[in-house]
Amino acid sequence: MASTSISTEYPGDDASRTCGSSSDLQAMLERKARELEVLYEISKILSSAIDLRSLLDSTVQRLVGVLEAADAAAVLLYSAETDCLQVYSAFGFESEWLEQLRLRPGESLSGKVFQEGRPQLFPTIDSTAAGMANMGDKNRTLFEKATGGTCVPHSAICAPLISRGTRIGVLVLECLKGGKSFLPSDLVFVQALSDLIALAVERDRLSSEAEQVRVLQEANRLKSELLSTLSHEMRTPLASIKGYTTALLMDDTDWDETTQREFLEIIDEECDNLENLVSDILESSTIEAGLMRIEKQPTLLARLAQRSIEQASLRTRQHRFIASFPPGFPVVDADPRRIEQVLHNLLDNAVKYSPNGGLVVVRGEVRENEVQISVADQGVGIAPEHLNRLFERFFRIKSGIGPNVVGTGLGLPIARTIVESHGGRIWAESSLGAGTTFYFTLPLEPGGAGDDEA
Repeated sequence: MASTSISTEYPGDDASRTCGSSSDLQAMLERKARELEVLYEISKILSSAIDLRSLLDSTVQRLVGVLEAADAAAVLLYSAETDCLQVYSAFGFESEWLEQLRLRPGESLSGKVFQEGRPQLFPTIDSTAAGMANMGDKNRTLFEKATGGTCVPHSAICAPLISRGTRIGVLVLECLKGGKSFLPSDLVFVQALSDLIALAVERDRLSSEAEQVRVLQEANRLKSELLSTLSHEMRTPLASIKGYTTALLMDDTDWDETTQREFLEIIDEECDNLENLVSDILESSTIEAGLMRIEKQPTLLARLAQRSIEQASLRTRQHRFIASFPPGFPVVDADPRRIEQVLHNLLDNAVKYSPNGGLVVVRGEVRENEVQISVADQGVGIAPEHLNRLFERFFRIKSGIGPNVVGTGLGLPIARTIVESHGGRIWAESSLGAGTTFYFTLPLEPGGAGDDEA
């Protein structure tokens, strides 16, 4: 059954009918002035720099407040993927049910207006019933639940949302309680509002598309940067391994035992560098895929710190290491392998960026609801503008200490993910030339036992 529709009428139509009554004319002018004021208010709302859903929620709520016949309003947006109109924002309905509506183009009031691409007025309950005659049973049941039992609105008005010649949705207002009806002149006001809403939706979509392009470009940049970093970082240890291995295999040269051992130690160190590079890349891929597992158990952080220091001391002869933990340091619920990985990354970072050696201190402190671990070095330090980027993937500081600082820029991001997966925080404090201190925290379970051996 075809829906009853009334073509748009302009303000002059009302004026011609009310010219015989000055009070009616004054009332009509006051209503128009109020509509213009609301249009201005809503245009300001829709141009605000907040998310689209909040903008539309404010808009439909304001609409119900200004149009006397409106008890409820909704914005439905079209999805090409499902070929359906879906409620995006609404006021005056039970949203739990209304949000489940899926209207095909041509189905019910909103579907008809979307399909025809022009505003329509349904001034009586008979006209709305006719417009809703082809509504599917499931959608009809959802509509009744959303309206608290109203099967058919007493009156309704719908306007298409059209952007750059493309229909993108529908604005619908409904009178659910009876005793009131939308007027033909309301079509002008509602259509103006639908145009503003369409602009806001299009702006949001363009912004989302621009953000997607930016994210894609950033991902491609990071990919290129990673490949460049890998080719550079892997070339150096591979060249060393190849060079020293070739030298050892030379038939016409007889290397003494000390020199042979020196060459083998260099090869061993470069193999460790390669292993760490590959490990960081694999770990980062695991994290990015959401596959990292945290297996918590009672953990003695002082022991982990001491073991990490012993391992770090094997990689350098220029640094001194100290672990400082108070007696009875609490046992924490953590994944010891992962926390040791964090300590390894922080100690490795401290060694790399203090090329002249110095003291590296690992300190544990107990706070009210957490423990805090810090790793402090006496290295080159970090400029303030770089501190907030330290935990970005692939970010590496241009330290000016030479090209031999091996790494992918993944160690600190991996440490951050591990710490945050435990419910903790990680950050750094530094100044140029005065060293750097990295801090991370882990939650402390109430009544956690102390480590008597710390």
